[in-house]
Amino acid sequence: MKKNNSTLGIIAGKGNLPAQLIKHCQDNCRPFFVLAFEESFAPEVMGGVPHAVVRLGAVGEALSHLRGAGVSDIVMAGGIKRPAMSSLKPDAAGAKLLKKIGLAIFGGDDALLKAITSFFEEENFTVVGVDQILKNIVAPAGILGNITPDKNSMADIMLGMREAKNLGALDIGQAVIIENGKLLATENAEGTDAMILACAKLRSHKPKGGILVKAKKPGQEEKVDLPSIGVQTIENMHKAGLVGVAVEAYSSLIIDREELIKKADEYAIFVIGIEYE
Repeated sequence: MKKNNSTLGIIAGKGNLPAQLIKHCQDNCRPFFVLAFEESFAPEVMGGVPHAVVRLGAVGEALSHLRGAGVSDIVMAGGIKRPAMSSLKPDAAGAKLLKKIGLAIFGGDDALLKAITSFFEEENFTVVGVDQILKNIVAPAGILGNITPDKNSMADIMLGMREAKNLGALDIGQAVIIENGKLLATENAEGTDAMILACAKLRSHKPKGGILVKAKKPGQEEKVDLPSIGVQTIENMHKAGLVGVAVEAYSSLIIDREELIKKADEYAIFVIGIEYE
C-alpha cells in the first residue's frame, strides 16, 4: 500500500474503530490527530496520542484544533451521540453548520452525515472513508469462519436484505432481524446493539434463532457511515440467542475481523457476506 504522509484527522466516536485507525497510522508512520466530542468517545483511546476533546457545539474550536495540527484529510470513525438541540449552545462555526444541516438534524443519519461531510469539504478538508485507509476492513463475499448457514437461514437472509434495503431507503436504519420468514425487528436511532438485545424478548421460545442482516442504504454517503459489525455485535447476538449475521459484501465493514470470526466460531454463530443488487 502506498504510504500517505498527510496528517489524518480522526473524528473519534465510540467503539473500536478509532483505535484501529490510530494503530494503522502508527504502524505506517502517518501523522495523525484525534478529535473527540464530549460524551461520545472512548477515553482509553486518547492515551499518549495527539488529541483534543471539545463539546459538540464548539465547531469553531474543533476546526481550530484540526488546522493547528496540520490536518488535511478527515475520517469519521465510531458512533457519536446525537444531542438535544437545547444542549448544543453552538459557537459561530457551529451555527453555520446547523444552518447547513437544517431539517436534516431531525431526520435520519444519512441526511445528517451528508450535510456534515459537505461542511467539512467547504472548510477545505478532504473527507475519506474508513475503507480507504483500512483496506482489509471491507466485508468480502462468502462465509467467514467455520459455521455455515442452512437452506432456511439463506432464505431468511435474502428476505432480510430486501427488508434492510427498504428500511434504508427511508433513512431510518441499516439492519433488521429475521426469524423463520418473519421480520422481528428493525434498527432505529438507538442502533444495532439496542435492537439485538431488545429482540431477545421477541423471538420464539427456542433456545436460539434469528438472523441479523445489515445492508448499505440506497444512495448512502459511503465516506462516513457504511454498515459495520464488530466483536461486540457477536457478543450481543450470543446474549440474544441469534444464530447468524449477514452483511452486504463490499459495502459493509467488519471491525477486528480475526477476533470477530474467532468469537463467532466459539458461539457457533455464522458470519456471511452477501452480494446483493
